[in-house]
Formats: sequence, structure tokens, C-alpha cells
Amino acid sequence: MQTQTNSSSQTVLKDISPALQICIQNCLDCYQICTRTIDQCLTKGSQHAEAKHIKLLQDCADICNLSAQFMLRESKFHSSICGVCSEICLACAKSCEAMKDSDEQMKACAEACQKCAASCQSMSKMQ
Repeated sequence: MQTQTNSSSQTVLKDISPALQICIQNCLDCYQICTRTIDQCLTKGSQHAEAKHIKLLQDCADICNLSAQFMLRESKFHSSICGVCSEICLACAKSCEAMKDSDEQMKACAEACQKCAASCQSMSKMQ
């Protein structure tokens, strides 16, 4: 796999389909926002800091990062990992959605999780 850097300093992956590139980016974006959201939830406390919610955010961040890694190296197992990623992202989106009225971070996290879930669901059907 070859990479090239364009003028905006983003890495472009040659020989990887555009759909795969989009899914990789969605996974990385979701990984980042879930990781940042954990810190904010712990700081905010209350229902945001409940163990079930924090664990789900961590699960989501971890599976998104793993899914991106599998796709980047074009693992033959990436479709299986993407299926699990989609399932966890949907659960995390639901958890964040329940708190979105009180917090913009929750709304943004839910949206990123939903976006990642949709693209990973598509990738899970590829063999």
C-alpha cells in the first residue's frame, strides 16, 4: 500500500477504494470523539459518568480504532470487525442520544457514532 501526502497534509491512500477510505476516516473520527467525550463525561459527572455509559464509550472508541487498523492493512477480516463496530457504534449513539438535550458533546458524539455505524455496516457486507 502506498501513501501520498496532498497539499492539505491529509494522507491519501492509493489502491484503497473511496468507500473504504471514507469508512476508515469515519472510524478514526468516531474514535477521537468518543475518547474526548469520556473525559468530558467524567468531568461533568451525574448520568454522564455512569459506568455503563463510560464503558460503552470506551468500547466504541476501541472498536473504531481497531476497525480502522484492519481496513488500513486490508485484512481479510475487516468486514467481520466492521460488523461488530457498527453494532457497538449504534449502541453508543443511543446512549449519547439519551443525553444530547443537555450537552452538545453528546449530540456530536451520537452523530459521529451513527455515521460510523452506517459506513461500517456497508463495509461488513463486503467480502
